[in-house]
Amino acid sequence: MTSIHPSAVSRDGTEIAFDCQGNGPPVILVLGAFNARATGAPLAAALAASFTVTNYDRRGRGASGDTPPYAVERELEDLGALIDRAGGSASVFGFSSGAALALLAAARGLPIRRLALFELPLLAGPLGEQRARPGVDHASQLAALVAAGRRGDAVEYFQRQVVGIPEAVVAQMRHAPFRPALEAMAHTLVYETTIIGDGRLASATVRDVRVPVLAIAGGASFPFMRETAEVLARDLPDGRALVLAEATHDLVPAQLTPVLTEFFGQTR
Repeated sequence: MTSIHPSAVSRDGTEIAFDCQGNGPPVILVLGAFNARATGAPLAAALAASFTVTNYDRRGRGASGDTPPYAVERELEDLGALIDRAGGSASVFGFSSGAALALLAAARGLPIRRLALFELPLLAGPLGEQRARPGVDHASQLAALVAAGRRGDAVEYFQRQVVGIPEAVVAQMRHAPFRPALEAMAHTLVYETTIIGDGRLASATVRDVRVPVLAIAGGASFPFMRETAEVLARDLPDGRALVLAEATHDLVPAQLTPVLTEFFGQTR
């Protein structure tokens, strides 16, 4: 069975647009920077063979609303509203900065049954310390660019300074056909960097997570993310790390669906 709901209403009245498809235990996808529902649609369709999958536009993008002022708590309330709509508890898949949001949601006690994190972009361990840039307020820098109407500059700032994309690649993407879509979501980059904070994996957050966690990293992606997954697996009471050898920082259903189906399908 497949159904489409126009929106759920968050605590502050913001409408959060989502699609729901499939049959089985509920799973919610929480996507990252520059992602709207279209990005998660192929993975949602693949998982719908075994689960009832909610794929949503985070606030400020796609068909969802965006009530100022922004706060991370509002995004946690958005996810809470979707969990309520799904029946009161759900497994959650978080991707990139969406994984950081999902991890925080679990630490805050949202009714998450099982949590899978793919490519969590937080720093932990020696490799993470090498990338750390303490004292850099990316959110303020991005907010100033967006307020000045310099959305393209905000996109490129995020690509260079936050993600670490080389200048030559940033220049190539400047004229890509998807560039207008990136600029349309430029204001949400402030939200992503607010969620990420100083970029470090907070031990207090990890300490408060009490649900089973599968931390997945791409073998062909940034090495520090593999290290972060290993740290999570070590420090969580019920954590496991998994490296997908050929995976990059992209959602590829053929790579993710088998492991997510196995993990979310466990009953303990």
